[in-house]
Amino acid sequence: MSQGAWVLVVALVAATAFGLYRAARDGRFRGTHHVKGADVTEAEGQEPVSVLADSDLDHVLGERATLLQFSSAFCAPCRVTRRVLTDVAATVPGVEHVEVDAEHHLELVRRLGVLRTPTTLILDAAGREVSRAAGAPSRDVVLTTLARVIA
Repeated sequence: MSQGAWVLVVALVAATAFGLYRAARDGRFRGTHHVKGADVTEAEGQEPVSVLADSDLDHVLGERATLLQFSSAFCAPCRVTRRVLTDVAATVPGVEHVEVDAEHHLELVRRLGVLRTPTTLILDAAGREVSRAAGAPSRDVVLTTLARVIA
């Protein structure tokens, strides 16, 4: 087998492995991201700080939770995510869906560590990040994660 054929085989194996890895992680809610300035705790006698504090979106928090979606203009998975999150917000009382154009809110994107669109953050009633997903989450995954936040 020639050297070019080996390079092709290695490239195909690497691309397939990366694709499988990406498919397994896309749209799954995993952990949170440390937000600078949002680590004030109630034990210190102060109100918890919302991740949306000091932004023009601070007023749109839901009573029980907020589904915060970062998207961009030409992102096809963002449209799917918008439909899923809008449906979930209409189904679950006290939950709001807020879509943020990442291009127009770069300071917030940087502060929250959003690396790609769509990224969905689930915020509790105080506006603290509870979980996040990169990629388009399914309705069932959103409802399951949201149930843990609300309970």
